[in-house]
Parts: sequence; C-alpha cells; structure tokens
Amino acid sequence: MEDQKLPCVLIDCIGEKHGVYEDHAELLKEHFCLITMKEYNENKKILGKKIRAIYMWYHKPVINEELLQSLPNLKIVASSGVGIDHLDLNLLSRYGVKVSNTPFIVSTDTADLGMALMLASSRRLVEGYQMAVSPDTEYFPANWLGAEVSGATLGIIGMGTIGYKVAERAKAFEMKILYHNRKQRNKEEENAVGAIYCKKIDDLLQQSDFVMLAVNLTPQTHKLIGKRELQLMKPTATLINISRGLVVDQDDLVEALQNKVIKAAALDVTYPEPLPRDHPLLKMENVLITPHIGSATKKTRLVMMENMTESIQAALTNRPIPYEVLL
Repeated sequence: MEDQKLPCVLIDCIGEKHGVYEDHAELLKEHFCLITMKEYNENKKILGKKIRAIYMWYHKPVINEELLQSLPNLKIVASSGVGIDHLDLNLLSRYGVKVSNTPFIVSTDTADLGMALMLASSRRLVEGYQMAVSPDTEYFPANWLGAEVSGATLGIIGMGTIGYKVAERAKAFEMKILYHNRKQRNKEEENAVGAIYCKKIDDLLQQSDFVMLAVNLTPQTHKLIGKRELQLMKPTATLINISRGLVVDQDDLVEALQNKVIKAAALDVTYPEPLPRDHPLLKMENVLITPHIGSATKKTRLVMMENMTESIQAALTNRPIPYEVLL
C-alpha cells in the first residue's frame, strides 16, 4: 500500500504465481495506491471504502457479491485480456460497476500463436525435436513425414479481430480460407484475405484440413465443438484451439483422437488449466498443448497494463472508458 493521495486500486498480489508483474507494479504505483488482497483482508473496514477500482490480472482477484458489498465506492473492474467469461457482468451492473478489457492488443500475438500451433502440429516439430536430441536416435527415418500447410484448407470459426489476423497470415501460406461467424464480413474484407463465408458451421468442418477456434466463450459457444462436430471433420484434419478450453467438449475430443476420428489437436487452452497430470490428452503423441500463452509477449503484456490504466483513470474521472465492455 502506497501514497494515500492516489486513488486506491485493489490487486491480488505482486509477483508470485499469478500476481502483477513487479516491473508493472512500479509503473502502476505512479498512478495508483495499490492494495493487495492480503492488505485488504487485514483491514476491510477502512480499506473497503477507499478502493475505487479493481485491477484484474490472470482473472484475480476473484470477484463475488461479498467482495462487491464491501467496496461501496468501486467504479470499475479492469480485466486483462479479451475474455470476460470469468466475470458476472449482470452482478457488476447491479452494483453500478463498469468493466473494461484489453481486446485489441492481444489479437496479433494470439494470431501468431495460432499459426505456430498449426505449423508445429502439422510438421510434428515437438516429435522431431525429441527424435533429434534423443540419446537413442541412431538415424533419422526417411518415412517420418508431416502434413503440408501451404495450399491446405483452413477453417476459422470466429472471424473477429483474432480470426481475421489469422486469415491474413494464412493467405501468405496460400491456404484456402473458410470462415464461420455470427455475421458475415463485408466483401472488401473477404477479398483482402481470400476468405469464403460458410453460413453453416457443418460446411466448414467437412471441408477443412485445419479447423481453428477463435471465438469468445459465451453460453452459445460453450462446448460448440463436440462429438457431432468432430465426426463431421476429415479423419486427416487437425483441431486448433486459441479461444477458451470450454469451447470444446474435451471428453469428446479425447474419444475422437483415440478413435482416429480426427488426426490431431493443437491446444493453447484447456479446462482446467493446467490439466490434471494424468489426463489422457497429455499422453497423446498427436496432441500439442501450450500453457495459454496467446498474448504472452513482453510488449503485449506491457500495453495491456497501459490499456487497463487508461480505463481506470477514465472511469475515476467520469470520462468515456476507452475499452469498456458493454452489456
């Protein structure tokens, strides 16, 4: 807890596993008096009235009604990243609390990772590395082959900012690009990346060599990909998920991979995160998993912090919030 003349902002902690980065905290202290959850819990009566914003990093601190009741002057919750499925927007609205996120800065890095997962899975990079460095390797087998990406068909489910940036990158690989979205992009945007709209998700699933998920998690997209959808995919197809783990029915995915309904999966997100160490997905050679690192670059995380700072400052001075999430 720092200078009381600055507006008080609640954070989970500094450093540790999920806390605000230490270098970020130093920058935030130039604008706010940071109060950790530990400090708040030790002095709720006094600090509760002083806290005017919550800086939510890695989905922490967890916000529930009990916390909101103890923060009568709370104006805004600034949440890092795009997804807001960890927040009860209706609850926050009832308490008159605004919400912001950082929707645009994460899109470039997340699209980059989507392409990296597609390339790593198709060309079997992890298996290849393991073979190359293994002390038991005596030769490189000539029949050890991957699948081509250039010229293949990519189906993008969710053509928002991230999905569109994936399409821009896929165009450079001369891929045929299909997409499914709630709303069709305009013709100029489609032509710029050579994307073809599939009104029905089934059409996209049946034609794609790679299916990439880039949707927000909502009640409508919860377990959007399950047994039926997986069975529509080609047996040579790969599922890539850069959205949220719960967009896929994970049990159905395990079954599809075990029974060779689809060829492979490349996942930056799962549920839970991390998976239990005995989960079957962790034991499959045709599955590539990364630890939810879509936006995990130094530059992007710094800009996320700056975006969140701007939103908090705007809310506390009754100005329009630049990254407000509207109900």
